[in-house]
Amino acid sequence: MQNSEAMALSAALLAVAGDLTQRINEGVVARGFTDVRPAHGFAFARLAPDGATVTDLAAHLGVTKQAASQLVDEIVRKGYAERRAHPQDARARLVVLTDRGWACTRAAEEAAAEVVGAWAGLLGEGEVRVLAERLARIAPHGPIRPAW
Repeated sequence: MQNSEAMALSAALLAVAGDLTQRINEGVVARGFTDVRPAHGFAFARLAPDGATVTDLAAHLGVTKQAASQLVDEIVRKGYAERRAHPQDARARLVVLTDRGWACTRAAEEAAAEVVGAWAGLLGEGEVRVLAERLARIAPHGPIRPAW
């Protein structure tokens, strides 16, 4: 693959990722969660299903512990998460989603399904499945991070 082809593919993947993030966020907002932004969704993805410490969240998001702590303060204040005692580490606090956080996560899943459904309309369901399989081979485990 030529450098120009690699750059074109890179640009296309970044454009798709950016569009997907924007459209999921728009879908979440349309479902009534008007006080969230994409960074919250990337945090929610790490907090589900079993919660995480601020340190875990910082590593997942690629930010400092202080930045992750500020984000946690914000989502706790907005009612999307809460801090609990950590079951294995008395020094740590576990951040878990509240019912409101789970509802927002489900709204994001619904919005994502709509976007991917539109891709299936454009490419066909089989092609979307193949795309998903191939992308999973390239990046099998994430983490899914925001482009700060």
